[in-house]
Amino acid sequence: MTTLRLFASARSAGKVVEFAGKKVTIEEAKPGVFTDIDVAFFAAGGPVTRALAPDAVNAGCLVIDKSSALRMDPNVPLVIPEINPQDLRRHQGIIANPNCSTAVTLMGLWPLHQAFGLKRYFASTYQSVSGTGAEAVRELESQIQAHAKGAPIVHKVYPYQIAFNVLPQVDTFGPNGYTGEETKMMLESRKIMGLPNLKVSTTCVRVPVVRAHSVAVTAEFERPVSVEAARAAIAAFPGAQLVDDPAHGKYPTPLDFAEKVKCGVGRIRLDTALDNGLSFWVTGDNLWKGAALNALQNAELMIREGLLKPKSAAVMT
Repeated sequence: MTTLRLFASARSAGKVVEFAGKKVTIEEAKPGVFTDIDVAFFAAGGPVTRALAPDAVNAGCLVIDKSSALRMDPNVPLVIPEINPQDLRRHQGIIANPNCSTAVTLMGLWPLHQAFGLKRYFASTYQSVSGTGAEAVRELESQIQAHAKGAPIVHKVYPYQIAFNVLPQVDTFGPNGYTGEETKMMLESRKIMGLPNLKVSTTCVRVPVVRAHSVAVTAEFERPVSVEAARAAIAAFPGAQLVDDPAHGKYPTPLDFAEKVKCGVGRIRLDTALDNGLSFWVTGDNLWKGAALNALQNAELMIREGLLKPKSAAVMT
């Protein structure tokens, strides 16, 4: 029998939520609660992961973590199952989930790497406010309503108004001028794709979209490229859906790919500045493939491969 248990902070303990038609009472996440748990999905941020993940592992529980706390730890696999499922076999109790922008980008980039051999890539993201959290979604909605009413527009979540605006800052700036999000995309791409010397340059931008991230990518490859071969590679890849018919104005948009399993890829064209270069557009749900869905896919794959043998229960924190 499979059991779902939900854990959160002491402040939320005792609250009741409904899942699949059943009411589940939230319990407090604290050491000692993972004894009978098979797999725990952590989505409460780095400090919680660092505090509780070791206790879960010691209890024989597999941790699949959404935070960035352990992504670059050499002993923790960072896995997108369509790309590097073999890394699941070397876990030591913890598997890391990639950053949402990295996951979406690689759904378009990986099949092209397999076809042509990736040399370097440049990316500009168009990231939805849901990537910041529920408060950011409410802030966008309230700003739109205030604009419609002619009322003062207030911002708290972001340093500037997000409604009718774009912000070229996602995460904090580092000493080299790149933000944390931009650095994550470089480092995580290298680790997931097994390309430790991959050259990456990104600009991450927050846009007034509620859900699903989009990324404009320009990539240079080792071998000659063609639009036809690129489209075939994308169409054959299980993580992507080809939506690329410029003659009829067909390309993926965030609205089309919110709450979709696959990421949409389109606007594929020969790049005019790079040798063996391609430019393309990819869109995917940051809350699904960029977060929860990828974690569930990793767990499902481990079960199918016999790498996760159940004790009794599953848990989400």
